[in-house]
Amino acid sequence: MLAKDDHQIERWRETRERLASLTTAAQAEELAEIARQTRREIVSTIGTIGQGHIGGDLSVVDALTTLYYVTLRIRPDEPTWPDRDVFVLSKGHCAVSFYTTLAHCGFFSPNALATFMAPLSELNGHPNRNKIPGVETNTGPLGHGIPVAVGCAAGIRLRGSNSRVFAICGDGELQEGSNWEAFMYAGNQHLGNLAVMVDRNRLQQGDGTEATNGLDPLDMKLAAFHWEIREIDGHDFEALIAAFQPSLSGKPVFIIANTVKGKGVGFMENVVKWHNVAPTVDETARALEELA
Repeated sequence: MLAKDDHQIERWRETRERLASLTTAAQAEELAEIARQTRREIVSTIGTIGQGHIGGDLSVVDALTTLYYVTLRIRPDEPTWPDRDVFVLSKGHCAVSFYTTLAHCGFFSPNALATFMAPLSELNGHPNRNKIPGVETNTGPLGHGIPVAVGCAAGIRLRGSNSRVFAICGDGELQEGSNWEAFMYAGNQHLGNLAVMVDRNRLQQGDGTEATNGLDPLDMKLAAFHWEIREIDGHDFEALIAAFQPSLSGKPVFIIANTVKGKGVGFMENVVKWHNVAPTVDETARALEELA
């Protein structure tokens, strides 16, 4: 398993402490800069290796940045701390954004990012909890992460802990029936310690979600399953900070985060081919220049 990076952990702690002392508007400015740097590393990693799911990686960065720098109660030097908050990346194919965020927090050294998808690397194309500290469950096959998150929330409540569970799924992933079984159970059990965010970029592999198997009206469907609905701009940091706050109703929280696939790189934004196509050398250079 990858080893923690004490220097990165200290930097992350200092950043979190500074952010906690700021107004929400000032927090948003700093989070935007962290996210920009993360986007550069994602582009560089995928462009160098020639593999990855860059469009979804770029659309989910802002949510991950908010969670790990503001919201989650975690200890990177003690990943299995019993009273930690739990985060599940259900859309496990967007692993590079997750790995980069974990590395910035010190769960492992950022130097390891250069090994993504290399033979025998711990950084597989999908997160593996047996190899990477900070990964709560293996994800990749779609439709698995949300049921695991629901189970974690139910278990935490039975244990009497005040920890919370967060999960991020893709919108194409919501075509999996297992998710809807989990949504029904969580709503029925009033799991108010659970928050699920859908990265609603409206594109999946090959086409738009609504052209493939329409999801709208997503808010009404989840409300009918007894969830508290919050719909936001998934790139607005102030909105993200507010959306990840605890449930107001005792119901599980469902966050519809409207996002842009390929966010931050103009020629990738809202273009379906960038679901799982790696940029060429020239395209990587263009993207990095745009994110400079």
